[in-house]
Amino acid sequence: MVIQYKCPDCGADMVFDSKTARLHCDSCGHSEVIEDYEAEDFQPFEQHFHTSAFEGGEARQYQCNSCGAILLTDKDTTATTCSFCGSPVVLGDRLAGVLAPSKVIPFAISRKEAEAAFKKWCHHGMFMPRGFKQADRIKKLTGMYVPFWLYDVQGHGEAFAHCTCIHTYDEGDVTVTKTSHFNVYRKVDARYSNIPADASEKMPDSLMDRLEPFDYSNMKEFNIPYLAGFISEKYNYTDKEMFPRIQQRVTDYMKDYILSSIAGYSSVHILNCDCNIGQRSAEYVLFPVWMVYYDYDHSEYTFAMNGQTGKIAGRPPLSKAKVIGSAAVVTLALFIICRIITVLMGGPVL
Repeated sequence: MVIQYKCPDCGADMVFDSKTARLHCDSCGHSEVIEDYEAEDFQPFEQHFHTSAFEGGEARQYQCNSCGAILLTDKDTTATTCSFCGSPVVLGDRLAGVLAPSKVIPFAISRKEAEAAFKKWCHHGMFMPRGFKQADRIKKLTGMYVPFWLYDVQGHGEAFAHCTCIHTYDEGDVTVTKTSHFNVYRKVDARYSNIPADASEKMPDSLMDRLEPFDYSNMKEFNIPYLAGFISEKYNYTDKEMFPRIQQRVTDYMKDYILSSIAGYSSVHILNCDCNIGQRSAEYVLFPVWMVYYDYDHSEYTFAMNGQTGKIAGRPPLSKAKVIGSAAVVTLALFIICRIITVLMGGPVL
């Protein structure tokens, strides 16, 4: 099922506008408030087209309602644009049943704002090569809704530690050091909400993790019009398949919390720490991400930008000359400081 939203005034395609959070027609300026309507009230231009699968379901073909061209998509695509006429297309049959997201955080940053923010980020990169900092080699900028699982978990943890308190005092001409030993026990029950994990096999976990945090106060009930004009994909991994990653993440949270609760000692040695993490619930949600593909020095660099907050993640190239020069300056500064300290303490002056 191909869904395209047509303007009731001029018939042009409507897309989601990040500034107004409405469906907007760039042709005549007409807009629709998404939250005021049920999904079926929009009456999008739909066509139930016979889809064909290729290579065991790896690809499917649909038909664009605007120009009639055949759209060939991979198995994960849920929203895209027609490569012939550029019309935004949502594939409704891939957003139904277990594939229907529960919530969505709409884009709050437009394409123009994303490009400007990326260029500003490049300009402030201290160790980036001068040519890269010019930020004039953006190959592609793609707005994409990335599938995430949002978990609510319950954690139980127990820890045993050996701690010491060291007290030093003088008795006449003798300095006495007294060491007291303690066996410390901690038991923690904690609940963690809204722990995210991206469920797309195409997106590197390390890149998506660095885009956090997202502001969940702006999360909306999912409605298909939010996807109009953007790329979107369905999840590749179920919440059960992703849960071991959440377990490890929450285990680290709990261990850090337990360690922070053992305070006031001179030394702390954890003897044993066991955490049991259970899943209470998981919601399938879509988060906004701008993917930036940048060409520099015969290589392509990929960056991700949080489409809500503007936070950028990625590894830019480093200028060896700038790194070496900075290290030399720091080394010289430390040498000068050490010499000053030596002279003040009565040492020789070189």
